[in-house]
Amino acid sequence: MRYLIIGLGIYGANLAIDLTNMGHEVIGADSNPSLVEGIKDLISTAYIIDATDESALAALPLKNVDLVIVAIGENFGASIRIVALLKKLGVEHIYARAIDKLHESILESFEIDRILTPEQRAAFDLVNEMGVDSRISSLRLDSDHYIMKFRAPKAFIGLSYSKLELLNDFNLHLLAVTRSTPCRNALGITRSRQKLLPEFENSEVQPDDMFICQGTAHSYNELFNRLNAMRDK
Repeated sequence: MRYLIIGLGIYGANLAIDLTNMGHEVIGADSNPSLVEGIKDLISTAYIIDATDESALAALPLKNVDLVIVAIGENFGASIRIVALLKKLGVEHIYARAIDKLHESILESFEIDRILTPEQRAAFDLVNEMGVDSRISSLRLDSDHYIMKFRAPKAFIGLSYSKLELLNDFNLHLLAVTRSTPCRNALGITRSRQKLLPEFENSEVQPDDMFICQGTAHSYNELFNRLNAMRDK
């Protein structure tokens, strides 16, 4: 998929890099030259642009992306104005970040696809509680169920996916696997990006593989406690 992320602060930049690492094409935009400079080599394209200006915003490839994400949080007025302009320009799919309930309520009036709130990122608390790699991505499904993406544990490297017993041992469902694959961008530069590995059951676990699993908090705790115990021996 192709994403346009407006606002490349800490939240927007991390989101852009995560999506890029997952194999998506990401275009970034921000009015701060230093933020654009810091991320331009990590994503597909980055623009220095004041997205609150309608003519400047219209110059972005709005019709050539699948989703526009307004990641601005601190500048309340800029966030609302940009969402309003995107709707005026006919952008169909918009996500926007809200920093408080008032901000969220105003965004709701625009009937955008999704409002991103700190509460929806609460699954990261689980990662911190476990004391595991902060690069783990997580999505909270309800009060106890999560989807998590994490690097293949060293203990599993070289094993056949068909032989893994995640479901039997930990009640974790392995939904998908991504693998580091060399990709060439529009400038001819080759970088490694994570791509979905079809029919992973017929493959062996490699060091750069990423697991996408579904399970309960207890299931993940059991897995990571086991892995941490093995690492400490």
